[in-house]
Amino acid sequence: MANLNTTYMGVDLQTPIVIGASNMVLKEETLRQLQENGAGAVVFKSLFEEQLHLEELEMDEVTKEMDNRHAEMIDPFHDIKYGGPKEYLFQLKKAREILDIPLFASLNAIYKDSWVTFAKQIAETGVNGIELNFYAVPLNFDKSSQEIEDEQIEILKSVIDAVDIPVYVKLSPYYANVLNLIKRMDDAGSKGFILFNRLFEPQIDVETEAHVVHMELSNENQNRLGLRYSGLLYDNIKGSIISSGGIYHGNDVVKMMLSGADAVQVVSAVYKHKPQHIAKMLKEIDDWMDAHNYSSLDDFRGKLSQKYVKDSRIYKRAQYVGLLLRADSVFKKYPMP
Repeated sequence: MANLNTTYMGVDLQTPIVIGASNMVLKEETLRQLQENGAGAVVFKSLFEEQLHLEELEMDEVTKEMDNRHAEMIDPFHDIKYGGPKEYLFQLKKAREILDIPLFASLNAIYKDSWVTFAKQIAETGVNGIELNFYAVPLNFDKSSQEIEDEQIEILKSVIDAVDIPVYVKLSPYYANVLNLIKRMDDAGSKGFILFNRLFEPQIDVETEAHVVHMELSNENQNRLGLRYSGLLYDNIKGSIISSGGIYHGNDVVKMMLSGADAVQVVSAVYKHKPQHIAKMLKEIDDWMDAHNYSSLDDFRGKLSQKYVKDSRIYKRAQYVGLLLRADSVFKKYPMP
């Protein structure tokens, strides 16, 4: 069997398949199954500061609902206070006790002080690293992209200074120049980058004329953006390169590593096909490596990155021009009536 060892944010992994942040990790049995089927590491579900604020408001409404209804009424919720992130930290510690493979935490905060406070508490649970989920949904017409990026880099530096475990970033692709931002974050000390975060997008039901919450798993082949940027970043940054999104098969993992990724994050494929699918993906990787005479992942990592590919236009828009020049092949495949 081929050597599937790799590194993830400076942490050694036995396989390149990392389970991304999701609710599936809340079940002990699922955690054990993920490990038994060959997951290299697990990222625990995200701690959302917005959710904590919402829960605190809901608790406040419930505990004060009967206040001032009657002058002689006894307060049934005397001195009850909201526990904040304590439940999350308890679950995280429990997962750390269950797993023998590396465990990473995921953090979504709002305020600079909150990022640091939560990161310190998370680091005390014994996790191997912290994933910071950075994204910016433009709502303010007067705030420049430079201001947004500077704020995120400042938060990154603050968290790195506050904890003694690896800190890395999960980004959306929606920046004016995400390569420049990644380079700046790499220089600031980020141990790696997840490419890319899938953001919630609004949806409208035209029959009810109302907004609806619409949660979708990624689909197969929705991984080309991550592939492109893995190829562009390879050998240009110090941190780990991790592809995410639309990775369903062993060959998808191989593609990402050929482009330059160190590992991948997988969620949707496991939701759809259960933890046993990880073992299948790993066998597919092993079979491919055996067929191509590779004994380790390092033997072919980055082989098709921008650094080594013969035709550099593959990673540039010029490729689109080439596709247009070969458009006849598309028309032959899908002839018009």
